[in-house]
Amino acid sequence: MARSDITLEQKNYKEYIKNKRPKPPVLRNVISAFIVGGIICTIGQIILNFYINLGLDKVKQAPAATSITMVFLGAFLTGLGIYDQIGKRAGAGSIVPITGFANSIVSPAMEFKAEGFVLGVAAKMFVVAGPVIVYGVTVSMIIGILYYFLKL
Repeated sequence: MARSDITLEQKNYKEYIKNKRPKPPVLRNVISAFIVGGIICTIGQIILNFYINLGLDKVKQAPAATSITMVFLGAFLTGLGIYDQIGKRAGAGSIVPITGFANSIVSPAMEFKAEGFVLGVAAKMFVVAGPVIVYGVTVSMIIGILYYFLKL
């Protein structure tokens, strides 16, 4: 059915739904995303400072250890069902940090574990994060090549 084939009844129904649908609380959503994202980043900074105080190199080792810890915490909280509750209230504030990446891998893996380890967990684990990884690596390579040739 083409776009112009919409009947008057369908147009009226769309208008009715549009009027009945509750308006999203945009300001509240933005504020909660900002606060939760800030809390996650503050926890990351505390962990980074902890690793630096332990004597890890502040340029390479401490940031890597912090990333590993934050991914673990995101995966662990997803496994407990806590991260999904945070995500419902925080929206993008919980998706954007690295903990959201861990959540995007663990959540589908848990959802499809009943289908087995190969066809369930392994096959579905990167359904959400896979395209992000592919395009991230591809764009990084393109930028790296451009940087290499433009720097010459």
